[in-house]
Parts: sequence; structure tokens; C-alpha cells
Amino acid sequence: MAIVKNPILRGFNPDPSICRAGDDFYIAVSTFEWFPGVLIYHSKDLVNWKLVAKPLNRVSQLDMRGNPSSGGIWAPCLSYDNGVFYLIYTDVKEWRGFNSWTPFKDAHNYLVTTTDITGDWSEPIYLNSSGFDPSLFHDDDRKWFVNMKWNYRVGANPFDGILLQEYDPEQKKLVGPIKNIFKGTDIGVTEGPHLYKRNGYYYLLTAEGGTSYKHSVTLARAKNIDGPYEVHPENPILTSWNNPKLPIQKAGHASICEGKDGYWYMVHLGGRPLNKGKGFEKLLQIGKDLDGEEIRGVCPLGRETSIQRFEWKEDNWLYHVSGKNEPELEIEFKGIEKLEEIKEFYDNFEDEKLAIYFQSLRIPAENFATLNERKGYLRLYGQESLTSKFNQSVIARRQQSFKYIAETAVEFYPEDLQQMAGLLVKYNEDNQYYLRVTYDEIKNIRTLGILKFDDGFFEMPFGNDEIEVPNDVKLIHLKVEVNEEKLYFSYSFNGIDFIKIDIEFDSTILSDEYAWPMGFTGAFVGMACQDMSGRRKYADFKYFKYVELD
Repeated sequence: MAIVKNPILRGFNPDPSICRAGDDFYIAVSTFEWFPGVLIYHSKDLVNWKLVAKPLNRVSQLDMRGNPSSGGIWAPCLSYDNGVFYLIYTDVKEWRGFNSWTPFKDAHNYLVTTTDITGDWSEPIYLNSSGFDPSLFHDDDRKWFVNMKWNYRVGANPFDGILLQEYDPEQKKLVGPIKNIFKGTDIGVTEGPHLYKRNGYYYLLTAEGGTSYKHSVTLARAKNIDGPYEVHPENPILTSWNNPKLPIQKAGHASICEGKDGYWYMVHLGGRPLNKGKGFEKLLQIGKDLDGEEIRGVCPLGRETSIQRFEWKEDNWLYHVSGKNEPELEIEFKGIEKLEEIKEFYDNFEDEKLAIYFQSLRIPAENFATLNERKGYLRLYGQESLTSKFNQSVIARRQQSFKYIAETAVEFYPEDLQQMAGLLVKYNEDNQYYLRVTYDEIKNIRTLGILKFDDGFFEMPFGNDEIEVPNDVKLIHLKVEVNEEKLYFSYSFNGIDFIKIDIEFDSTILSDEYAWPMGFTGAFVGMACQDMSGRRKYADFKYFKYVELD
């Protein structure tokens, strides 16, 4: 017997789309500005999940140079029909203005396909740009495409309903009339649509309430696919909003599939908030969060994926097996063994390819990273600055625990103050910490210091009096330790004796709620190299270590 503890996909893994293909289950999640686009997890039993694919791995499929923070891949939809996997996704080019909401959303929707989910995916088919959160439904003999419609007009509801249009696989395009089939409920902010069919009804599952603490899952049904749709009598069928004490908040944006045991399973996003740190204090000063909702904390782990068990009842409606509409923290699976989770990762860069849990920012890693130039090292060629939205040289992984240690070692010989490399802890361009090696042209030595970006404000805690790196030191070991809201850096020149930097930083600035006007990702930790002179000075990293402590 296995007891599954939610979330099942920890750290930044939002907007889950679950798909069953025979005896296999898959979940696709959003990746926003991180490349390759979309992560796909696999399971045989809904209990043990493994990351197996990052399908959008070519610029011809996904070109995100210039995309804003929390732009890029929003809410993919993964489906399977007659031996073919279909992946629908949005590439968001603009969604906010400078320090404010923009009335516009430039959101382009595409389709790629494959018969091998871990292999190559096709070149993209452009579908439309009328809104985000697209989804594909395979009916008996037709295919239907839905997405939310964005309304930019002053005084209008920007979430202007769910659009339906037929997709023609022969012509490889949307065809026929466009119909607005569902305007949503009083909860509002209707998005994330998915269509299903059962016992003569079409079911429309949507997310409502906004992707914060009022987030909810709404279910409606109709006899005809284009409506009219009636709403579930006990809507919403899942939410955390009514219980601020639940460990999993923000429950919403869901999809469902039938399990092997006759139950139906819903995967949904949620957040585990911390009610401490500078991020939380900022909300307290404002007096409410972005949506005017009750303040419940900040989420440096981002929005994560959980799973819930549901059942159909005689009235042909879907209900949570608990009889409530709240997310449960644990689910029991009989006859299944839960494998031990791996909470320690060590990469010595001996493989020919980067480990699957690493991602880059907006552009392919091949543009600036190589494992072949020097065996047993990851070489990063420096490009643009930490605030660039075009060509950053960053290789990083998700923070998946409130308590962790990450460590690396870099060999780097900068010749200019515009050249730097080191250990990066990042939410977005406005909120990040960087323990980095650079060059002091006055003293003619390498130095070690910290760069801090807090809500867009830049600081150098050491000023110009940084730590001197001895000339005979080759590998400089860098470490970060995060304990909930507390973040500390340390370093070593011999790899054994680490010196802790006596400055306490705040990890909660690396959270969705702290980002302005809002963020949709989660904290990352990894390696970076910059050469703002344009000479592409490189840094060699010997290893990367990540250990969860709770």
C-alpha cells in the first residue's frame, strides 16, 4: 500500500494536464520562460512520477528571445488519440506593461504531435491568438479546440468566456464557426478549459477565481458540445479558498482522467505558502494581495501539482471522494509500492548531455553551454547581463524544498569587470541573488562578491571591497543554503573548508507574490556566466550538487 503525499510534483510545476495512453499516465506542465518548453512526467500507477521529456527543444518550435518574465509557455494540454500524442501550447509574448498590467495579451497557440512521447516532436502548427489556455478534445469523429478569450476593453470582463472551434487534422488548421460556449460563473476569471465526454454529456472543466488563493475548479455540462452548459450543483468541485488553514492553497487549474481502479483522478495546481519573510511583510504593508484577497503567505516554490481522487455519482456529476471540495494532503493507493523519492542530486558533468532536470532561460543551452570542450566540466560562454531577456548564459534547476543546499565549483579567469561567473539563485530578472567571481582591475586580482536584485533594485552588499581570490586557486567552490525564509552563501578555496558569509538574505523575495505585478514560476538555483564586453569569456563548472534538507 502506498500513501501519496501531495504535492506529487514539487516545486515549479503548474497548470498540469494529465493524459492516459493505455497503461501509461503522463502529466504536462507549464515552463514559462524556461527552455526547453513544457515538462512531461510519466507514471504507471499515478503514485510514482518521473520526468521523461521536454518536447519543445528547438527554436523552430519555441522562440522566446525577448519574452517577458513569466511569459512563454502557459498551460499546455497533452492528449492522446489513435497512437498519436497531441501537445497544445501557448507562447505568451506580452502580458504586462512596465510596472503595471497591460490591457493586452499577445498569446499565440500552437500544436505539435508525436508517436513517441520521449522522442522528437513535429514542427508546430499555428492555431490562433485570441486567448491563452488552449486545449484539444478528441470527439468520436471530430476534434475540437477550446481556449479562453481575452477582452482588453476598459470596463469589460477581460476573461470573456471559452471559445470553441473545430480542428481539421487533414488541413492542419482550425475551421468553421467560432462560438463562445461558456461565460463562466460568479467566481469569475474563467480560464483553463478542458472538454470530456461521458454518458451522453459533454463536460467542460475550467479554472476560475484567478491563479492565487481564490483559485477554483468549475465543472459544467451540456448535451451538445456548443452548449448551453449547466454548472455543477455544488460548484466549485475543488478549491482551497474556504479554508485558509489547508497546507495546500490556490487549488485550481485542473484536468482529469480515468484511473485503472475505476476512480477518476484530478491533477491540479496548488501552492504551499510561507507566512514569514520580506515577501510576506510586503503583502501585509499593502493590506491585501494582487486580487484583493485575504493574505495567506508567499510561495517561493511556485505553483505545484497535486492529485485528488474523484468519482461519478448517479446524477452524472463528478464529486471528490471525501464528500468535500477541498484538496487532501494524502491519498491511499492499495496494491502499489511508493518508491523512495530522490532528494539529492549530484552531477559531475561526465555525460554527453545535460541532466534532464536542468533548464536554460529563453534560449537553447547549446547556444552557450557545452560538455565536450573539456571532459568532466560544463563550460558556459558568457553572454548578456542578468537582466537581459534575450541571451543569458544560465543553467539551473527548480527549488523543490523549503530547505536545501546547492553547491558548485567554478574555474574562471576573468580579465574585465564585465566578466563574471558563479552560483545563481533566481526567481526572475527583478529578484535574484548571485555569488559570483569577477575581476578587480585596480588590484589586478579575481574577487568574489554578491549581486542582489530586490524588486528591481540593485545592490552589492560588499560594495567594491570584495573577497580576494588567491592567484594559485583554480577551483572556487560556491554554496547556498536555504532554510525557509533564510538564505546564506558560503565559499571555499580548497573544497573542504567552507567560509560562511555573515549576511542573511531573504528567500521569500523569490516568490510569485513578491514579483510585480505577479509571477507564475518559482525559484531556481544554478550556474551562470556573463561577458558583457561581448568577448564570450567562458567559465568551467566542475560539478553541481543539490540536497534537500526536509
